[in-house]
Amino acid sequence: MTLSTEILTRSPLLDADELEGEIGDIINRTRRGPVIGGASNGYDHPLPKGPMPDYVEHKEGVNQVGKLSAEAVVREYDAAVKEIEALGAELSEAAKKCEAMVAGVHAMVTEIRELAANYREEGKRYFLQIEDCSLMTSEVRTVCEALKKKIAAGSNLAA
Repeated sequence: MTLSTEILTRSPLLDADELEGEIGDIINRTRRGPVIGGASNGYDHPLPKGPMPDYVEHKEGVNQVGKLSAEAVVREYDAAVKEIEALGAELSEAAKKCEAMVAGVHAMVTEIRELAANYREEGKRYFLQIEDCSLMTSEVRTVCEALKKKIAAGSNLAA
């Protein structure tokens, strides 16, 4: 029998205040032990034990059912708040990891720029060496040509 069925079959002609009292009694009995037999839908979980969150307190004159209902709702909201805060902590941790990764990338980009500058300098050095060798080779050819001509001119004189 479900909670609503039990209430309706036991006291169908009660007024609202008596009905709330009955609901409160049934809730108190179910907290002490299972009185109502019903199939669990898998979404039921026991109400949290311990003190209520410190940001709420009961008003004077609220009956037991109202207090229990308000407590159940605020505890569910408080549980959701704790999950939201945990998500925020996870996101904060992920952001720290991302920041560390970005810092690592920036350091690597700096190293890459230094490496590129070193390659440029090395390329410039080889460029200058090749051009110096080319100039030297041209100068050697010019000297050799002049020497050949001098030797040829000297052979013509000796003949």
